[in-house]
Amino acid sequence: MADITSQITVIDTARARVGRWLDTLMGRLETYAHIRSRRDQIVALEARSDAELAEMGLKREDIAHHVFRDLYYV
Repeated sequence: MADITSQITVIDTARARVGRWLDTLMGRLETYAHIRSRRDQIVALEARSDAELAEMGLKREDIAHHVFRDLYYV
């Protein structure tokens, strides 16, 4: 008499697909967060001299407000 054993890895395959989907989702969320981040703009403005900021009509203490001005109303 022959005995045949077979392992079906449907659960492992489904887990792998879900894992890949979650990895893709997290990668896209990180990219979105980086794009929405305005830290680069703040650093660039902070690197300018006070004279350059004055030409733009900005004071050093108003940089954050200038960068995030479209996100809130004050």
